[in-house]
Amino acid sequence: MNEARKRWDSLAKPLGSLGLLEEAVIKIAALTGNAEVHLNSRALLVLCADNGVVAQGVTQTDSSVTAAVARALGMGTSTVNYMARVANCQVVPVDMGVLDFPGAPGVLDRRVRSGTADITQESAMSREECVRAIETGMELVREQREAGADILATGEMGIGNTTTSSAVASVLLGLPPVEVTGRGAGLSDAGLARKIAAIERAISVNRPDPADPVDVLSKVGGLDLAGLCGVFLGGAKYRLPILVDGFISAVAALCAVRLWPEAGRAMLASHVSAEPAGRLVLDELGLKPLITAELRLGEGSGAVAALPLLDMALAVYHSGHTFDKMGMEAYTPQS
Repeated sequence: MNEARKRWDSLAKPLGSLGLLEEAVIKIAALTGNAEVHLNSRALLVLCADNGVVAQGVTQTDSSVTAAVARALGMGTSTVNYMARVANCQVVPVDMGVLDFPGAPGVLDRRVRSGTADITQESAMSREECVRAIETGMELVREQREAGADILATGEMGIGNTTTSSAVASVLLGLPPVEVTGRGAGLSDAGLARKIAAIERAISVNRPDPADPVDVLSKVGGLDLAGLCGVFLGGAKYRLPILVDGFISAVAALCAVRLWPEAGRAMLASHVSAEPAGRLVLDELGLKPLITAELRLGEGSGAVAALPLLDMALAVYHSGHTFDKMGMEAYTPQS
């Protein structure tokens, strides 16, 4: 970390003038133990799963959309695929539990179960299934590390998952659902009211323990959230930097940090979501977003959008364009 900071300060520019981009490179150096930071090989993990709570009218589409987008991700024709090509990033869609999904070309099969239960009626999944999903996320990171990845971006696809994410955020942040729940993919006022009421019922019925993130995930979360929680844990375990995407991804990151505070060492915030609790969750994580663009697409689109910014930062970092070479006196910290 100190070596990376020293290198930044040797370059012919005002100290710290690239702001969070400098801090991101320094954090990666600290995580990997190597100041020669390179991000040549990158992949986006898009965890796909369905959520039984859609039965409560909390979305404007049904669960069939999850399978349709998962297939498009595998074929390279979903929105984030086009963005990822610009960022030279491989897209890896993962079926964690898409409802009645027979599989599709290009989609990894890591199914834990066929969708979750309706959280307004019962727990989303068993504790054992939740742990398996978390372990699956960690395993995905190990596989990517062994394949040579230098950085991972996180994404998700699952109709109804802003509802589950808001439920988890409500419990972990100790805030009422109305303060952390947004319109997701575009709900009407009536739809938003149904969504908030569904989250209130889910928390009342299941009584998740805020001191036990696995209990919270298993009772009011989803398979995509649990898998992403494992991805963030795996990032710290295998010393691989992980880009947090938007609100859903950040809620999973919060679960990981509550399980193991060291998980935060691997996290970089790509952007702040337009969802009401987007910034609240990042603040709780102590992360500052690289991008503020009111993104709310999901699929890892914000995480992928941050990669070119990191590329530009590294172009300067490796430039060797120092004060000495410029024949200039170096900037010094001023009190």
